[in-house]
Formats: sequence, structure tokens, C-alpha cells
Amino acid sequence: MKNKSALHLLLTANVVSGFAQGISMIAIPWYFIDMLGKGSLFAMITAGITIVSLFWSLYAGTLIDRYLRKNIFLTINVIGFFILGSVAVSGFANGEIPIWLVAAVFCFTLLNFQIHYPNLYAFGQEITEKKNYGKTNSLIEIQGQATNMISGGFAVFLLVGVDEKTMEIFGLESLNLHIEPWALHEIFLLDACTYFVAFFIVIFIKYIPIKKLEVHTGTIITRIKTGLKFLLGNKPLLIFGTMPYAVFITVLVAAHLLLPMYVSNHLNKGAEIFAICEILFSLGALSAGIWVRKVFKNIHYTAGILVLMLITAAGVFLCAFTNNVLCFLLFSLAFGLANAGIRILRITFLFNHIPNNLIGRSGSIFNQFQIICRFGFLMLFSVPFFSYENNVVVAFFICGIFILASAIPLVAVYKKLVGMKELE
Repeated sequence: MKNKSALHLLLTANVVSGFAQGISMIAIPWYFIDMLGKGSLFAMITAGITIVSLFWSLYAGTLIDRYLRKNIFLTINVIGFFILGSVAVSGFANGEIPIWLVAAVFCFTLLNFQIHYPNLYAFGQEITEKKNYGKTNSLIEIQGQATNMISGGFAVFLLVGVDEKTMEIFGLESLNLHIEPWALHEIFLLDACTYFVAFFIVIFIKYIPIKKLEVHTGTIITRIKTGLKFLLGNKPLLIFGTMPYAVFITVLVAAHLLLPMYVSNHLNKGAEIFAICEILFSLGALSAGIWVRKVFKNIHYTAGILVLMLITAAGVFLCAFTNNVLCFLLFSLAFGLANAGIRILRITFLFNHIPNNLIGRSGSIFNQFQIICRFGFLMLFSVPFFSYENNVVVAFFICGIFILASAIPLVAVYKKLVGMKELE
């Protein structure tokens, strides 16, 4: 691999910044839903930032194809450091953080995801040889999910503290360990510090692009049209890029809204179960990074994705019709495996069929589907009916139907996808 050291530094920076982000993205939903009892307000905030994402995602795609991916990472790390650092300082000065600032951190982090991850994959494609696309995507998945798993474990300790009850869950009650819960401004300070460290790691990335392609320098609208024209001329590719997002949409809606309600209202459990769910989800995703290419090596990418979509739908239905903590935790494991497996297969296929100078815009166009669907689900599930008692199970049933429906167009274009010629 020509740019091996560059890829390792890129992944290291992603681990560092992703660690505290993971804790924050567990802490903030739990803060709104469990501590404040404002699940509907949080759903409306999430829906509002989703609308903004619709436009920001398209613009982010043009930035990724226009400017050096390394410089984009440097910029978002600087911005993240100052925003999270300022909010943390405010919390230390006043003893607590106003709810609107907590919401602002959540919104910034979601918007950051809209450029961070597409830029990460575009950068990965740019510095990786074609034969190593699958390996690179698996590495990104493995390190990302390992980070999520570790941050999920830390979230257990930081959100609820550590006492005999917490240690008993992990079978470590003999340690007699006691740690006080962290305040949000302490968690945000940790997040700010990781942005700072990631910035200096990215500075040292040196690489040679595998293939030099023309950089489109027209207006933003012209650049978006170029990406759209490419995909409209490859409609099976457009379907392949959008339909598997059904599982990812379910993951986002569940993580930001449904899972806290499911744990609190349906299972009647606390934050430790929610955090353990996040750990198991990451463990499943980690296993996908290791095994998915080997398991599906003899079938087409589309077939593998369809199998994983069916597994996800079955798990969602299981949660809708049961009230069992063990079933829920096993579902979390399978959910993580299927979501990560789909992402690896999907992105590897797209790398083989979309030029690197169009990958950012193509990804942003694909992203419109998931943003629109996510907004619709967030608006629907923010209705008080779903947060009343255990009605959240109805939302799970709806998500299961959505995943099955999204598989149908993939089946319809399956033969065309199998016969599609790869880029040189």
C-alpha cells in the first residue's frame, strides 16, 4: 500500500476525535430524554437540524471534491475545538450549561458528521489502490467501531458514575470502585481536547494521490449538477447508493430518539442498559469489519446487502413484539453487524464505480434520501403518542416495514448491478 503511513495517521486522528464524540452523542440524548423528560423537544431539535443538513450535505459534497481533504479535516477540528471548548468553559463558569447550548453542541456534532465521514471515505479512496478498497473500508469500520465501543463503555461510567450496582453488571463488584458521574461541561471539555489532538495528528499526514483527476472549479450549482448528471446517467447506481441507507436511517433515528425511549419506557431500565446497547452495537459492527468481506466474498455486493437488510428487519420486528432485555441486547449486536456490513459492501462497490473527483458530490446526493427519510421519521416519532408508555414499539414496527420496502428496488435492479463495469 503506497500511502500506508498516511492512512494510519488518518485513522488515528479519526479514533481520537471519535472517542469523545461518541460519549457526547450518548450523553446528550440521554440528558434530554431521561434527565429532563423532554423527549418531544429533543425530537423537534433533531428534526430541525435535519432540515439544515439537507442543504449543508449538498454543499459539503462540493467542498470535498473541490478542496484538499486534509485541509478540510484541519478546519473542522479547529472549529470543533473552539465550539466545544467555549461551551465547556461556560459550564465551568456557571456551574451548568443552558439547554440551548447543549442543543447547539448536538447540532454542531451532527453537521460535523455530514462532512467528516464523507471526507474520510473520499480521502481513503484518494490514497488507496483499487485492489485495497475493501481492506481500507474494513479498517475504517474496525477502528471506528472499536472507538465507539470504548466510548460507550466510558459513557456508562461518566453518565451514571460507578458504584456496586454498575460493577455488578460487568461481574466486577469485588473491585469496590466508586466514581462520581461527570457533568456535561466536563464531557464537552474532553471532546474539545480530542479535536485539538486530532488537528496535530492530521498536520503530519503526507500522501501521494493514487490517481490525479480533474478538480471541478465551477460554481456550487454547476458542481452539484455535474454530480447529479453522472448519477442520473447510472440509475442502477443511484438506487444502489440510496436504498441500503434504510438500515442507516433506522440506526440514526433509533440512536437519537427511539432507543432511549425503548430502554426507559418499554424495558424500564436505566442509562447503563442504553450504554451497554451502544457497546454491543459497536462490537457487532467491529465483527463486521473483520468478517463481512470473507463471508460474502463469493456473492455480489448487492446480494450481501439484501441478506443484511433482512436480518435487520427481523431484529427490529423482534424488539417490537418482545419485552426482554436479553433479546434487545442481542438485537443491538446484530444491528451493529448488519449496519456496518452494509456500509462496507456499499462503499466498496461505490469506490469501484464512482471517480474520486465525483465521490463527494455523489455521496451528498445519496445523502439527500437518508436526510429526507430521517426527517420524516423524526417528525412522526416526535408525536407524543410514541413517547407515551411503551408505544415506542409501534415505531420499531414501522422501521421494520421501511427496511423491507427499501429492499424491493434493489431486487429490481439486481441483474444490472451485477453486470455493471468497474472503473479502471
